[in-house]
Amino acid sequence: MYKVIEVEDSVRVPPDKLDKDLEVAVSESIREKYEGILNPELGIVLNLETVEDVGEGEILPGDGAVFFPSKFKLLVYYPEEHEVTIGEVVDITEFGAFVRIGPIDAMVHVSQIMDDYVSYDKKNSILVGRDSKKILKEGDVVRARIISVSFTKENKVGLTMRQPGLGALHWLEEEEKRKSKEEKTEPKKKKK
Repeated sequence: MYKVIEVEDSVRVPPDKLDKDLEVAVSESIREKYEGILNPELGIVLNLETVEDVGEGEILPGDGAVFFPSKFKLLVYYPEEHEVTIGEVVDITEFGAFVRIGPIDAMVHVSQIMDDYVSYDKKNSILVGRDSKKILKEGDVVRARIISVSFTKENKVGLTMRQPGLGALHWLEEEEKRKSKEEKTEPKKKKK
């Protein structure tokens, strides 16, 4: 889930930035410190939105930089369990598919792809359902539910597509067409 969060921190502005406008120097230092990092509490920091307040700077002995107490807003992405998300399949392996959801790749284990026995076709790099004949390949756009989030030594996000309304979007479209066709061909019941 994308969020804008407010953060308070002491921002270190090195001496080579002290000739710039204060807000510009603080903004650059915040971007260098935060953007692109994964923080287990904040999520993945994507962008500095605004600098709300910059306090009076303090110089610490032995460091030529100035530390400014600051309030600022960051745009972050934090995947939450049970969240339904849309992403693109970026890699197919023997054990599942990797799906890019926002700025991170999540994994759908082969057992969580569909309610069918799934086999891996190494030659074509696809996953195929035995009975349903559904195919999952790189580039497919999927709707999935986040079932696990672990931001520790190894950052992992787990997904499932084995619930109603989830799966590759082209599967869902085909299913809708099939249901619509069946409804049109069903005989209408007479009223008594």
